[in-house]
Amino acid sequence: MTAPVAVFGAALRRAERGEPAGLRLIGPGGAVRALDPHAWHAGLRPGDRGLVARCPDGTVDLGCGPGRLIGALAASGRRVLGVDLSPQAVRYARRHGAPVLRQDLFGPLPGEGGWTGALLADGNIGIGGDPARLLRRCRRLVGPAGAVLVEVDPPGAGSWSGPVALAGPGRTSAPFAWAFVAADDIAAIAERAALRLAETWTEAGRWFVRLTA
Repeated sequence: MTAPVAVFGAALRRAERGEPAGLRLIGPGGAVRALDPHAWHAGLRPGDRGLVARCPDGTVDLGCGPGRLIGALAASGRRVLGVDLSPQAVRYARRHGAPVLRQDLFGPLPGEGGWTGALLADGNIGIGGDPARLLRRCRRLVGPAGAVLVEVDPPGAGSWSGPVALAGPGRTSAPFAWAFVAADDIAAIAERAALRLAETWTEAGRWFVRLTA
């Protein structure tokens, strides 16, 4: 079966060419969440500016995709590192002039414990299907004085983890583990990672939190 990273990469290439490139996360029972790769290639999305403003100098963007956020951070003079498994995403992200690694975020990364911020935008809190484990990983990356900035679903949306498939034009991936986290559940999940909820904000209909040690 097709690997999720292959479906993702094909959609990024189509979006880069201006072709239809919509993606869908398909969960049990056929539940669907639509994703728009064109928005990841463009400039900052509505709601991004407050997130970028809160990213400290020394932020690692986990699942950076084609790099719109690390591009904005690098342009402001902040030190940043992008991490993504997709070779297409890494290639596009490097065009922004920021360092980007093609790497599993759970594997060794430069500057472990020395980053001041970790960023999980665009639903990336779902990576790996275990948000508490992912936040523990972020906690190790940023050290005791750092912050983790996370985009979450609206309150009342419900949190869920389990297998999903990624469907794009003409192909569907093999199942992989993913999760969704609602704003009203993030504090309890963060506590399991030795983090606390320091701030919640909304912008352009999107929800975000800042977690600290």
